[in-house]
Amino acid sequence: MQKKYDFESERLGFRRWQEEDKEPFAAMNADADVMRFFPNPLTKKESDLLIERLEKHFKEKGYGIWAVERKEGQVFIGFIGLLEIGFEVDFKFKTEIGWRLDRKHWKKGYAVEGAMACLNYAFDEMQLDEVYSFTSVLNVPSETVMQRTGMRKVKEFDHPKLEADSPLKRHVLYKINRP
Repeated sequence: MQKKYDFESERLGFRRWQEEDKEPFAAMNADADVMRFFPNPLTKKESDLLIERLEKHFKEKGYGIWAVERKEGQVFIGFIGLLEIGFEVDFKFKTEIGWRLDRKHWKKGYAVEGAMACLNYAFDEMQLDEVYSFTSVLNVPSETVMQRTGMRKVKEFDHPKLEADSPLKRHVLYKINRP
């Protein structure tokens, strides 16, 4: 049975979260390689709570972080999507784009393809004027995705939710404006 997607790219389908996503999502979030630029891998319970928070954002804002499938075989590969920035920074309440993919699906162009599809959705469907993205300065792979989607570096900042001595504290902020 073909699943209905909120939108698609050439190889990817973007949809809301489903019960069957919980197991592969938890496995992905428990993977130390996937989570190396985050403070800690997530437990199963933390992964399930994250899905609940992502779905709550959809209900409150009408958009969010989508579960992403490779259309061929309808394989869950991770998430890509849009969130309102809610922590204390000078770009609070702006919209960010983010992604996290299972490492089995790295280096296949999915992050760039999916981010481009989400940016198109942000500008065409949501009529946003700008979208931000940020990551630890150590996370060169994600920063490369930002650059490949046409985003430009705005500045560096210290993430206020991370401990002062965290090696992940320093972040880069990127932005793209509506074409």
